[in-house]
Amino acid sequence: MTQTTTRDVVPFGEAVRTWFTISLQTFGGPAGQIAVMQRHLVEERRWIGQNRFLHALNYCMLLPGPEAQQLAIYIGWLLNGLRGGLVAGTLFVLPGMVALLVLSALYVGLGDTTVVTALFAGLAPAVVAIVAQAVWRVGRRALRSRLQVAFAVLAAVALAVFGVPFPIVVAAAALAGWLLLRRPPPEAAEPDGPAPLIPDDHLHDDRPSLRRTATILVVGLLVWFAPVALVAVATGGHSVYTRQGLFFSGTAVVTFGGAYAVLAYVAQRAVEHYGWLSAGDMVRGLALAESGVNKVALVTIK
Repeated sequence: MTQTTTRDVVPFGEAVRTWFTISLQTFGGPAGQIAVMQRHLVEERRWIGQNRFLHALNYCMLLPGPEAQQLAIYIGWLLNGLRGGLVAGTLFVLPGMVALLVLSALYVGLGDTTVVTALFAGLAPAVVAIVAQAVWRVGRRALRSRLQVAFAVLAAVALAVFGVPFPIVVAAAALAGWLLLRRPPPEAAEPDGPAPLIPDDHLHDDRPSLRRTATILVVGLLVWFAPVALVAVATGGHSVYTRQGLFFSGTAVVTFGGAYAVLAYVAQRAVEHYGWLSAGDMVRGLALAESGVNKVALVTIK
C-alpha cells in the first residue's frame, strides 16, 4: 500500500468541504461532473495530476456503473484513504438524490400544468448545451493525438448511425489500440502551477493485494445485496419494490460505459418491459436529472 493510502494527503476536513462543494456544482450529468472535478482537483487545487486523473477516468469508463462517482471514490481514497473514498462517494450523490426526489414529487403533482410544461420546453436545450460544453472540455484533454480523435469519431458513428452494441465498440477500440498504439500516446500537458500532491508517476503503486481485493469484494457484495433481501422479506418477493431492487442491482453489474450507457438500458427495460412509466415521463425524468445536481437513477411509479 502506498503512502497516499495510509495518511491524509490533504486535511480531511478540507477534503470534505471540497467534495461537498463539488457535489453542489455537478450539473449536466457525468460529463459535467467530470469537468467540475477536473477544474477543482486538477487545475485549481492541484491535488492530483492531469495524467493520473485521465488514467483513472479511462478505467472507470470501462467499469459497470456511473464512471463519475467511481472516479470520485478513487480520488477520495487516494487523498484520505478509506474514509476519504466513502465521503467522496456519498457526498457526490447525496445532494442530487435529494434534489431529484423533490423535483420528481413536484413533477408528479404539477406535471400537467402550463407552467411546468413551459419550464421543460426551455430546460431541454439548456441541458444539451451544458452537456456539450462539458464533453468538449473533457474530450479536448483526453484526446491527445489524431489517431485518438479518429477512434472517437469512428466509435460515435458506429454507435449513433449504425447502432452497433456498446460492448462491441469497446472491444474493437481496445483491439485497434493494441494493434496500432504500440507506444503510449503523448501525455496531457499539466496546468500551470505547483506540482500536484498526487503525481502522475507510479500509477500502479497503489494497487491493493489480492487478499485485500477479495475481502473488499465479498464485504461489498454482502452490503450491496442485503437491502434487497430485506425489502424482499418485508414486502414480498413479487412486490414492485423487490423487482426494482433486483432490477437496479442487476443493472449495476451489466451496464458498462458510464451513465449514458446505463440510461439507455434502464429506459428500455423500465418503459418497454416493466411498464413502470411512459416514454414521455422517462424523457422528462432525464431533463430533471440533468438539470439537477448529479444524476441518480429514479423510477416514479404512478
